Amino acid sequence: MPMQPSKALETFENPYPDRRYTIEFTCAEFTSICPKTGQPDFGTIVIRYVPGPRCIELKSLKLYFWSYRNEGIFYEAVTNMILDDLVAACDPVEMTVIGRFNVRGGIDHEITAAYP
Repeated sequence: MPMQPSKALETFENPYPDRRYTIEFTCAEFTSICPKTGQPDFGTIVIRYVPGPRCIELKSLKLYFWSYRNEGIFYEAVTNMILDDLVAACDPVEMTVIGRFNVRGGIDHEITAAYP
C-alpha cells in the first residue's frame, strides 16, 4: 500500500513515564519550498525531547515531514510549526527542534525553537 504525506502525528503511551530520559530524532532529508523563489529547500531537522505521557511514533513523523515537501514555507516558520505540532501531539516535558538548512546564497541557516 502506498504511503501518503500526512500532517497527522501518531503517538503511543510512554513506557517509562516515571523516568526522565531523552529521545532524539534526526531527519537528514527534510525538504520544503522557498516561498519567495519556488525553489526546493533542503535541510536536516533534529528533535530532542523528554517525553511526558506520550511518545511520537516514527512512521507518522516520517509522513509528517514528507508533507512539507511541496509546501512554500520559510525556515523560521517551519521549525516553529514542527515544534508546535509535536508539543500538541505528545505533551513533552521539554522539547527542542533544530532546523539546519543547506547553504543558500552563501549563507548557512540554523533555527532552534524550544519548549517550554
